[in-house]
Amino acid sequence: MSATAPYAGPSPIRRPLAAAALLAALVSLVFGLLLAGAGPASAHAALTGSDPADGAVVDTAPKEVTLSFSEAIAVGDDSIRVLDPSGKRADTQAEPKDLSEGSTVRYGVALHSGLPDGTYTVAWQAISADSHPISGAFTFSIGAPSDTTVALPSQEVGGGPVGVVYDIARYAAYGGFVLLVGGSAFVLICWQRGATALPMQRLVVRGWLTLTAATLVMLLLRNPYTGSGKFADAFDLAGLQSVLDTKPGAALVSRLLLLGAAALFIAVLFGTYARREDEREKKDLTFGLAVGGGVVAAGIAATWAMSEHASTGIQASIAMPVDVLHLLAVAAWLGGLASLLVALYRTPDIDSAAVRRFSAVAFSSVVVLAATGIYQSWRQVGSWSALTGTRYGQLLILKVALIAVLLAVAWFSRRWTGRLTDPAVASAEAPGDAAEEEAAEPEAVTEDVDPERAAQLARQRAVLTATKKKRIRDADPERSGLRRSVLAEAAVAVVLLAVTTMLTSTEPGRTEEEAAASGTPSASAPAAGGPVNLKMPFDTGGQNGKGTVRIDIEPGRTGSNDLHVWIDGSDGKPMDVPELKLALTLESKDIGPLPVVPDRLAEGHWSASAVQIPMAGDWKIDVTVRTSDIDQVTIDKNAKIG
Repeated sequence: MSATAPYAGPSPIRRPLAAAALLAALVSLVFGLLLAGAGPASAHAALTGSDPADGAVVDTAPKEVTLSFSEAIAVGDDSIRVLDPSGKRADTQAEPKDLSEGSTVRYGVALHSGLPDGTYTVAWQAISADSHPISGAFTFSIGAPSDTTVALPSQEVGGGPVGVVYDIARYAAYGGFVLLVGGSAFVLICWQRGATALPMQRLVVRGWLTLTAATLVMLLLRNPYTGSGKFADAFDLAGLQSVLDTKPGAALVSRLLLLGAAALFIAVLFGTYARREDEREKKDLTFGLAVGGGVVAAGIAATWAMSEHASTGIQASIAMPVDVLHLLAVAAWLGGLASLLVALYRTPDIDSAAVRRFSAVAFSSVVVLAATGIYQSWRQVGSWSALTGTRYGQLLILKVALIAVLLAVAWFSRRWTGRLTDPAVASAEAPGDAAEEEAAEPEAVTEDVDPERAAQLARQRAVLTATKKKRIRDADPERSGLRRSVLAEAAVAVVLLAVTTMLTSTEPGRTEEEAAASGTPSASAPAAGGPVNLKMPFDTGGQNGKGTVRIDIEPGRTGSNDLHVWIDGSDGKPMDVPELKLALTLESKDIGPLPVVPDRLAEGHWSASAVQIPMAGDWKIDVTVRTSDIDQVTIDKNAKIG
């Protein structure tokens, strides 16, 4: 909730102004340090060069093709493929040779001898040191450029349905971690009586279940996610074994083991600890649970730090513990916020002291988030151009804006916290209601009452007690105001958590700019582009041979694209034709023509999915339309793609 110090009486006007000034100073400090500059840093690996270079024309066939990367990568047998103009393998199909020296990361594959002249396509894919799959393609020519009919993979590595499910599991894992750690911390630090509340138990257990299930899904899908993209390969034992030998696989297995310890922690927290009544014993158990739970929580957070952005680039030994602190602060703040929301809506007896304690926890979390966030941003961005001109930088700006909104809403929550009345006090201030409840309360149970009747009376008293608490809670305007304010905070927090998760899978701005400076397109971020819309009139010369072809290519950038074609007759109505073919040619690089045969979807409408555009450029799109057995025409138009 509120990211402020515990309430100490009504706030004068100068306090909001001071808070706003502090927030502005923090934001300024973030961007000031962020842009201060530093040595090179990397996260997603980027292709920084190749030999032969992209688009080069060499006189004689090289003995090998080498690729250089900005950081360490993991490769397999088919990580680098060299294809001749007809699409056949021109390399020896052996595992790429590690040619790295010092800080230079380079891999190469040997080529067959006696290769003929023509244009060759190099397609590569690997796993970056931060666990994300990367891929790309480029061409070079021997002797002179030629036509090529190379068919690249129909989907980008890490994409397709497997990529969608894997990404969903990643989001779910972060959400489960926040609920598990934040909910447990809320109970231990802010509201120890909450250990007996069923809604709080459900919140923490559901967080554990979500994180466990998401981790299992990620472990099983890791092999197809970084390779074939087929769900069936999730149960390939050889592929699973290869995953376990990687850093991301080891991190996922470690997380599962730590979740076993977390299950024991939950059992003690909501079992033995909840039933403990002796204050001295409970205090000792609180300390033990706090230490043990803190170690387990830090260990789970470390499974992200050891396998993602923090584990690569400069100062990795500092960045990883900083990342652990950042994740724990996120969980304490946002998970505690979710716990407070559940407590306010589902448990009528949460007291004001618990809310104020969480206010102090939230303030501490925000301080840690600001410090660790500044450091992380400095490592991953580093310049104004990267901040405003890359996807990572833009997401970072959005994250900072959401935090500012969250702090603004938290200020209102703090004001409601200061007015909050405890349930016991509210009950004492409502004697009329209390008298009505006492009058309606069932008679006391005597020894000669039938056991079945006694149980019925006990249930009635429990219902009346719960109804009384709910009435007091709902009649408290301060509590209602706090619930609405915390609900608004939680809504912003959900969006903030989603943006944070997106940042972990986005290539950092510094790396993207380094790749651009080297003249090599970034591997994990496709070239910027936009949807292509073309309109091309045609006339086959026969009866009803006039019409217009409309073509849409989305997203209109390198990689996989969806292509739609509509044909309208001279009357403007959809027109069917016996045959429709397309071909794409990048004349400046002598690539193509790459044939595309779309499928008919409806009258006058054709479509082709996963159309691969290997590189950006001014592509010529040839369209062949046949309206009868003898009437046919080919038209063309250029379009900028990528």
